[in-house]
Amino acid sequence: MVRPRLCRRVGFNPNVTYFKPRGIPLRELEEVVLQVDEFEAVRLKDLDGLEQEECAEKMNISQPTFHRLLLSARKKIADAIVNGKAIKIEGGNYIF
Repeated sequence: MVRPRLCRRVGFNPNVTYFKPRGIPLRELEEVVLQVDEFEAVRLKDLDGLEQEECAEKMNISQPTFHRLLLSARKKIADAIVNGKAIKIEGGNYIF
């Protein structure tokens, strides 16, 4: 039986929830959905420069779970940048 997923703690609510390439109408773009907890992982690690252990502690998750979350977020962001897709930030299993 699969273990129930715990809520991840998020300390920042993004004001901007959509990014898209300039000059291409939104209706012509594919979307990549970046969950709020993935967004938080990137913010803590890449913007704030915290160590993974600190980030995991702040989000109330294990370090391996944080690492998987960060890898997923970075892959989605890279896909959007390289392939010219829009990024929509929404959803996920989190609490403030």
